[in-house]
Amino acid sequence: MRYFFNGKLEKAGEIYSINVPFNVWEVCDKRDKIAAEIVLDNLIIECELLPEKRGKYKILLSAEDVAHVDIDLEHKILMHIRESLIQLNKNSPYSVTNPIREIDSMEVIIQPVDGLCSQTCVAMLAGVTIAEVMSVMGLREWQAKMGEMITALNYYGLDHSNIVIYTEGREAILPKCCIMMEKMGLYSHYLVHYDGKFYDPNLPAFSEYDMSQLLGYLEVKCL
Repeated sequence: MRYFFNGKLEKAGEIYSINVPFNVWEVCDKRDKIAAEIVLDNLIIECELLPEKRGKYKILLSAEDVAHVDIDLEHKILMHIRESLIQLNKNSPYSVTNPIREIDSMEVIIQPVDGLCSQTCVAMLAGVTIAEVMSVMGLREWQAKMGEMITALNYYGLDHSNIVIYTEGREAILPKCCIMMEKMGLYSHYLVHYDGKFYDPNLPAFSEYDMSQLLGYLEVKCL
């Protein structure tokens, strides 16, 4: 998976860094330095992510890495984390060519207790129960994050983009179907957008959404 966001360079001595605007623990189960690569102004750069605190990381860069860019400007960053918890689920009976269903409609499912928004979103997309998704994911309340959700999509054969787009409250035009992330404490709250409507695991479906609340989204392919 790759992650697309805007970032600005910070300088400390001869070391440059860029803040990662999301919780890296949501997509990678490592808690130490993480090997990664970024595309910065069309140049691929090998780099490390240095942990700050509670899932926050900085991208470490050298003066040579950033010699080709204006350090005073905000830049668009495409980042690839090599060691991710996302899996393809080789034992699944489904695949992209044989998905559990073709997404051509959406029904809202309300989570029975707090902390199941991730499993509920996958259930809405796959057209199955929350209990089945919990069994597939092997996770209970407050345990499932974006990385595990993508693994579950892979299990059900639901095709999706390989880039998570982080908008960080900026105006955005959403794809027809996607998983949306809202910032809520340390981790995120998740909901589904489908064909102009929003499906929050806590609410009936609605048609208006405040994009300033959106942290980012992952497109899910549909009809």
